[in-house]
Amino acid sequence: MQQESPYSTIIGADPEQALDILFVNAPLRDYSIRPRVNDFTLPVLGMAYIATYAAAHGYSVGVLDAEALGLGVARTAEVVNDLAPRWAGFNLLAPTYEISARIAGELSPDIKLMLGGHQAKAMPVDILNDPRMSRCAALVVGEGETRVEQLLDDHRNRTRLPGVMWRDPITGDPVTGGVPGTAHHLAPDIDALPFVDRRFLVQDPRLDHGRFEANMVGARGCPYDCTFCGAAVSANPDITIRVRSPRNILDEMDQLRGVGVTAFRFVDDLFLGTRKVIRSMMDAFSADNVGDWAQWDATGRINVLHREPGAVLDTLRSNGLREVALGIESGSERMLAQIDKRITPNLAVDVVRRLTERGINVKGYFILGFPGETREEVDTTVRLVHELWDLTDSLPGDFRASAFEYRPYPATPDWHRLMRTGRYTVRELLNYTAVDLTAGGVDESMRERDEFNFSVNIQLSDAPITHVRAALVRLARAQHDRRAAAA
Repeated sequence: MQQESPYSTIIGADPEQALDILFVNAPLRDYSIRPRVNDFTLPVLGMAYIATYAAAHGYSVGVLDAEALGLGVARTAEVVNDLAPRWAGFNLLAPTYEISARIAGELSPDIKLMLGGHQAKAMPVDILNDPRMSRCAALVVGEGETRVEQLLDDHRNRTRLPGVMWRDPITGDPVTGGVPGTAHHLAPDIDALPFVDRRFLVQDPRLDHGRFEANMVGARGCPYDCTFCGAAVSANPDITIRVRSPRNILDEMDQLRGVGVTAFRFVDDLFLGTRKVIRSMMDAFSADNVGDWAQWDATGRINVLHREPGAVLDTLRSNGLREVALGIESGSERMLAQIDKRITPNLAVDVVRRLTERGINVKGYFILGFPGETREEVDTTVRLVHELWDLTDSLPGDFRASAFEYRPYPATPDWHRLMRTGRYTVRELLNYTAVDLTAGGVDESMRERDEFNFSVNIQLSDAPITHVRAALVRLARAQHDRRAAAA
């Protein structure tokens, strides 16, 4: 039997060329232990931006999306070793760090490691001191497009590049590069970057509800400081908040329209997160008649949308807005104040009502089990979800809920607060493990979010973990039943 080529597992690469770099999106779980039950995963846009930039500068690039393919740890390492790239690049995230480190530890010593992502930014010294990452020649803090290209040209460029770290080969101490005049690498001009080359993405564009849909980023950075969030401004001091120009965004949409895409999902925090951005984008969308041919989804801020008059919400709808994702998080005013959300439950209800009255769907995100959250406060959040379902049942727009168990992320305000208590160690707070809420993977109501159930298994809330997880299951099953009944 003919052996399968490792190139059949990766995307974007030319099999006739030796790989300069293979970007690896590690699996959320080791799927050799239990196969994934989800059939869709969000595309890795950040990784694709870096791959696109490197390829545009003449380098041979590939992406191994082990999460999308449902690969296990051993198989992922095997594919990388078979392809033998000069570099293997990993996007390090807190829940997948251990899996990424295990893969890295199994790679050939001839393959240099390039590391980035939120976990690399939050804990660079710990990562460089991890024996499994001993071949890390460059840990890139923050946005990587231009610095990755420079490192591919010659890894010795790391001494000139700001925010690039490695271990000194003599002393073993962490070292950071950078010389005067190179700070522009930390905040590339996002209008000057090439549009994402979709050959580096799995399932994007994809057919969804009769339309081909593509994911896009309209801005980088977030000005808010929600205490639990990895994007919190205090956790990202290196990020300069920037918004793409409306013309640049519309040009990318037009390019994708040329290959049949008529639906878009803006996944950044700012597209509907500030009044200035909303107004400038909608002026441009109206001038280009985007609503005549496209539908789009975006994340939004409740406090910002609450201040917008009805005429602006009408314009959003006429310009094709299909769904807004809102971080509602909790039904408890005390919890919302604790996490610095700058909203109240009543504010959330009002915004959901005003949007759905106009036929704009809303996806609400909720978190159960915040530090110090009581059983009664968890139940209050569950009641709020039901209130929003009841409110929107008779309205043109739909409301759906997605709830998760709380987990702390390094460098966030919550992380620092928890560490200051002296009750927890770094190791305990990093002990992310997958939680099976699917009855062995067969509970259909969990299918779309099964891979995202993680916990550090510490009693951080006053409400028992069993109470939190029981509430999560009830909400997920109720949401599934509602969607099934509406289909």
